[in-house]
Amino acid sequence: MAIWLAEPSRFAGVPKGRARLGLVALMLLLLATLTALSVPQPAAVSGDPNKRSDDQADVVLYESIVDGVRHGGNYYEIAAHQLRIGDYPMKPFVTFRLPTLAVVQALMPGWAVIGLLYFLAACVMLAWFVRLRPAFARPPPLILAMVLLAGGIGAFVQTELAAFHEVWAGLLIALSLALRRPGHWVAAAGIGALAMLIRETAALYVAIMFLLALAEGDRKEAAGWAAGVALLAIAVFAHAHAVAQVVQPFDPESPGWSGMLGFGFFVEAMTLSTALRLAPIWLAALLMGLTLFGWAAWRDGTGIRAFATFCIYAVLIGLFGRVDTFYWGLMVAPAILIGLAFAPDGLKDLIAAAFPKRRKITVTRLTP
Repeated sequence: MAIWLAEPSRFAGVPKGRARLGLVALMLLLLATLTALSVPQPAAVSGDPNKRSDDQADVVLYESIVDGVRHGGNYYEIAAHQLRIGDYPMKPFVTFRLPTLAVVQALMPGWAVIGLLYFLAACVMLAWFVRLRPAFARPPPLILAMVLLAGGIGAFVQTELAAFHEVWAGLLIALSLALRRPGHWVAAAGIGALAMLIRETAALYVAIMFLLALAEGDRKEAAGWAAGVALLAIAVFAHAHAVAQVVQPFDPESPGWSGMLGFGFFVEAMTLSTALRLAPIWLAALLMGLTLFGWAAWRDGTGIRAFATFCIYAVLIGLFGRVDTFYWGLMVAPAILIGLAFAPDGLKDLIAAAFPKRRKITVTRLTP
């Protein structure tokens, strides 16, 4: 019998041997999350408004670029100028963000940008409410799931982060994931394409959706996701050409992205990007492990897509993230905590499958 879910989890009724291996894998996952205790911590934020240029240097950079474009400047010339002022690397071309977000924001007054950000966050909340309502048997766990969602979105409605590309791309990925259902993928694929045009690393999410659509035999859906990647390829080609026109030979190169900080850094990045940052790091790490387990336990196509997405971003951040790029976690932070709502049923079903109760056989002796 399910605890919170309307139907049994993915682990209900699995063979005993596989269930026991699943429990071992869960223990190893939880132990792996504790490696977050040993990874380097990002520089502390002073909280002093007068030191915002130091605490949020990247955000100030993007705000300056938007302001320059708003006053009639060319995006690439403005971006190159601001990168030089801030002593940022300018090679390779991916050190320049795609111009989509800056150009759109430059066409809007500041209050409209903030309003659009809040509207997008509200759309994410509504879409997940509709998506999750059939998954839970009663209102209380649904409410809990929405509270967890709010805990993931909290960082995304900070007005001072409105110029941050990962904030918009992360919300768009969360919205796309909530909207996609079997036979209803057009809006999800379109929103996924928009996320890529804002932050090209959203292509990892789109690639997952493409591969799973292929695995399920839906070639039309797979083609829809592939079309978004093709659009991104054209945009990146044009972007690289434009960057080459403003970069000079003496401009500095990036030190690279081979941070190799491991899975613990992904866990740390996710805790810093969600409400788990309020908890002790050891507790936040264990909860993040249960969150991933919960997504794997949800017997739904969205569950496996979310789990695969988080796993691929864990690889990206663990291998290529640096201490100063922990904000990459924002790409998948909005919806990740929802997985905790699926974890109790998944754990119950996994334990029940691993240690099935013995059936009692009663022998009745009949005498003539």
